[in-house]
Amino acid sequence: MNSSLLSLASILSITLLYSAPLIYTALGGVLSENAGVVNIGLEGMMAIGAVVGSIVGYYLGNPWLAFLCGGLGGMLIALLHAIATVNFAADHVVSGIAINLIGPGLALFLCRLFFDGAAMSKSIDYENKLPVLFGKVFKSGGGKGIMRFLDIVFSQYASVYLAFVLVFVVYFILYKTRLGLRIRAVGEYPKAAETLGVDAYKIKYICVLASGFLAGLGGASMSLAVVSNYRETLISGQGFIALAAVIFGGWKPQGAMLACLLFGFAQGLSVFLGSIGIKIDTNLLSMIPYAITLIVLIIFVKGSRAPSADGLPYERNN
Repeated sequence: MNSSLLSLASILSITLLYSAPLIYTALGGVLSENAGVVNIGLEGMMAIGAVVGSIVGYYLGNPWLAFLCGGLGGMLIALLHAIATVNFAADHVVSGIAINLIGPGLALFLCRLFFDGAAMSKSIDYENKLPVLFGKVFKSGGGKGIMRFLDIVFSQYASVYLAFVLVFVVYFILYKTRLGLRIRAVGEYPKAAETLGVDAYKIKYICVLASGFLAGLGGASMSLAVVSNYRETLISGQGFIALAAVIFGGWKPQGAMLACLLFGFAQGLSVFLGSIGIKIDTNLLSMIPYAITLIVLIIFVKGSRAPSADGLPYERNN
């Protein structure tokens, strides 16, 4: 396999790896915002998921249990957002900012608590990380040419494939089920939905908690697959990029997935350029994903339409 094809395979592989955490988190944002609750606290929920995943993964050695616990950690933080925005009709943005302050701070506290005061968790052994799929299948083809290309691109952690499966699951729920119809109705006209017997508070709670769970999975996939531990800078803007993907994707799961792939490609490109020793300042390389995020938002945000009641505090008339 020539060098250009090898480079392409490497970039695509890194793109898929870095897209998966964004996809989990963006799907959470899609669910929450379709129910009318803006969730800019995705960053804080990812941070909790990352640290909980690393703690459980290191001490128990079970990656799937750690992955699940990471999601539950994100859900627990999301409960605070649900209580504030649904029960007390608090401003969604203010509540989300609070979550983004609480999440990383609590994550660092837990890290120091479980790892002898260190700001970085201990590394998880490779065999205790989430498993890699399909690598042996393609390697059995001889390791040359197209099989080598496929081996590099598709030898991914199981969390990557699960992220894409969840895109179809969320799409099916939102557009092919009665629950999805109720979610979208609450996000558009909650008072009208309640006149038809839909409990808007219950729907909002379900979606915000699901949002936190998925964001927690996104954070856990960072500490259990992308890297092998938790550190303060692990998330560093991933939640905001996922939120941008929700907007860019038109508040639809398939659109958010495509946006995450774009942002994942930007991250993959910056990682690849840095790995091959191209003499570009590392600060400029690290700016690539965030610069592309801003450019995409500037170009496409005007054409995006959020659910009508998204971000509007809702108080039931008693």
